[in-house]
Amino acid sequence: MPTTTTIQMQCHLPIPQPPAPQPLTSRHVAVIGAGAAGLVTALELRREGHSVVVFERGDQVGGTWVYTPKIESDPVGFDPARTTIHSSLYKSLRTNLPRECMGFRCYPFVTKDDPDRDPRRYPGHREVLLYLQDFTREFGIDELVRFETEVVRVRLEEEEEEKWKIKSKQRSGKDETEIFDAVVICNGHYTEPRVAQIPGINEWPGKQMHSHNYRVPEPFRDQVVVLIGSSASAVDISRDIAGVAKEVHVAARSVADETSGEQSGYDNMWLHPMIESVRKDGTVIFQDGRFVHADIILHCTGYKYHFPFLETNGIVNVDDNRVGPLYKHVFPPALAPCLSFVGLPWKVVPFPMFELQSKWIAGVLSNRFALPTQEKMMEDVEAFYSSLEASGVPKRYTHNMGSSQFEYNNWVAAQCGCPENEDWRVQMYNTSSKNRRAQPESYRDDCEDHHLVLQACEDFMKYTSHKVSDRSAS
Repeated sequence: MPTTTTIQMQCHLPIPQPPAPQPLTSRHVAVIGAGAAGLVTALELRREGHSVVVFERGDQVGGTWVYTPKIESDPVGFDPARTTIHSSLYKSLRTNLPRECMGFRCYPFVTKDDPDRDPRRYPGHREVLLYLQDFTREFGIDELVRFETEVVRVRLEEEEEEKWKIKSKQRSGKDETEIFDAVVICNGHYTEPRVAQIPGINEWPGKQMHSHNYRVPEPFRDQVVVLIGSSASAVDISRDIAGVAKEVHVAARSVADETSGEQSGYDNMWLHPMIESVRKDGTVIFQDGRFVHADIILHCTGYKYHFPFLETNGIVNVDDNRVGPLYKHVFPPALAPCLSFVGLPWKVVPFPMFELQSKWIAGVLSNRFALPTQEKMMEDVEAFYSSLEASGVPKRYTHNMGSSQFEYNNWVAAQCGCPENEDWRVQMYNTSSKNRRAQPESYRDDCEDHHLVLQACEDFMKYTSHKVSDRSAS
């Protein structure tokens, strides 16, 4: 996979001079989604003085962190008419980042003195959901959320300039159409499966599934499984399945000929390069010529950005998983600031990034912060895209940040007048990533960064000392 360490932000470019400041204003803003991104966006918008409505299709906050044992009617995700399940969580999932690193700056993710809570530094998914519920109660965000209300259509209002018409549908069947000054899209990107294209797959007789519909290993008992992918979830799921499957064969681009073979620590798991093709006799052939007869192919191959409700007359589109054109992954230049996105980047520490992006959006909407002109923003976008192409980065990796996320976060923080990333947070992320690669089985429980935890706790005491005043200001 191409590296993205220095190309995600053109931060070395001079920041264009913004237009003259305008009077502060309050807007009526729609937020789509009540996951982590939508919740912190609602908070920052309200703090900035805006009127906020959050649309949430589910019956509770949390978004992708709401676990359900249910899976979709089409386990691969090909059928557009399938029953859609939002969450991609599997039952055994634990975070792959330490809690201190994960949390919002305004509400640290600390352990609770409660026997019903998970005290581990890399907790299970339920603990993250409880944290988001705590956050929602702490700041009274739930009063802004319309639950069981799906956004069906978002389009520019023709009769009123710079207004958005939103059509929503409640689970009861009631439709409603409303006008908003601005829309912030926070609907996540772990729902629409991205599936590997495999020659011969239409003739192959076995089963297929995307990891979006993986919950527990039991259905794979005594099966020969080919798992495609090398992400953190792919590593977790392969080990989960190996406890019950007859054989697990992991195919990944990151596996070279010299690293293929039996997986250390397992007598039923093998690493392979990518799949070359499959045959109608059930054979799966890998690029190194080896082959197996498999019962099921499990695609741990990521997701597509998906905004079926959004109508912009072609101004914003998704092309090979690039959402664009977007200024700094947030604002479409032609529709800024009244349309924006929170949470598109991946391979990041998500919650703190959501927090910074939403602060920036809220301040821009109130005119407290200024954006460059539309022309300058498009120049920046085009320069960014050119840098990706020159570096050999495929279009589908446009929003993949990795280590460049901290440069990006610092740039957004500067737009908001906020402090940069804390050193301990950056070091904790880097240490966790290094340990995950070196010790995928044990990195969550064998931590040696206690000095960073102490630094984090010192900062948390500073942050929480302002919590009461923050809450009353909201």
